[in-house]
Amino acid sequence: MKSTLFRILAALSFFTRLPFWRLADVPRSYYERVVPLWPLAGWLTGGVMGLTFWLSAMVLPADVSVVLALVVRVMLTGALHEDGFADFCDGMGGGTDRKRTLEIMKDSHIGTYGVLGLVLYFLLMFCLMRNVPVGVLPWVMLCGDAFCKWVSANVIRVLPYARTEAEAKNRLVYSRTEAVESVVSLLLGGLPVAVMVATAIFPLKWLFVLILPLLAFVVMTMMMRRRLGGYTGDCCGALFVVCELMFYIGVVALIACH
Repeated sequence: MKSTLFRILAALSFFTRLPFWRLADVPRSYYERVVPLWPLAGWLTGGVMGLTFWLSAMVLPADVSVVLALVVRVMLTGALHEDGFADFCDGMGGGTDRKRTLEIMKDSHIGTYGVLGLVLYFLLMFCLMRNVPVGVLPWVMLCGDAFCKWVSANVIRVLPYARTEAEAKNRLVYSRTEAVESVVSLLLGGLPVAVMVATAIFPLKWLFVLILPLLAFVVMTMMMRRRLGGYTGDCCGALFVVCELMFYIGVVALIACH
């Protein structure tokens, strides 16, 4: 029981900026196994994001509510995923080989590719969210966050870490996911979607949108393997950002075809 609590606290402390670390002194070894519980953090960040939109949309225009929801999630995570995505864009855009790409990704200064990537990401997210019906959008926010974090978490199963522990930004290398952890992670990522389908909030055909994040995962991990020979923490953030974008693209496409 104590071990489970430590793992949950480690995951929520690592993937958000909320002070869960104050509740207990969690040993460092638990932070090495946080990735399978990444979708659980998605329940929190996606849930708060959806709740923010739902409450603010009662008194504010939908455009403003979408922006507020995005801002709240960035505040909750400390822009963890967006920072990784920006570094990934800089590395892949400015690097010509493995060594140079990793050097650029480790640099804390943002470059042109990173700026462009973030601008296009938030522009796309805003436009896509505004094309989802207001009554459904909070649920889409929750499902997209949790499911795409599960998809992204699988990177440590298919790729090795591209750096040594000493070279890692936070001096932390994630442990490979075990079979039981994989099942738990899948349940955490898929449960919100399953509940929405079972309660008819999502039509069954919406399950089609789950294919697009999976395809994005395959393409991006192939790119990482070819350029880096593995993954980094920045790659994890970039994976989530791209997979979530593909999730929303699928939702909006189905709505447009309805």
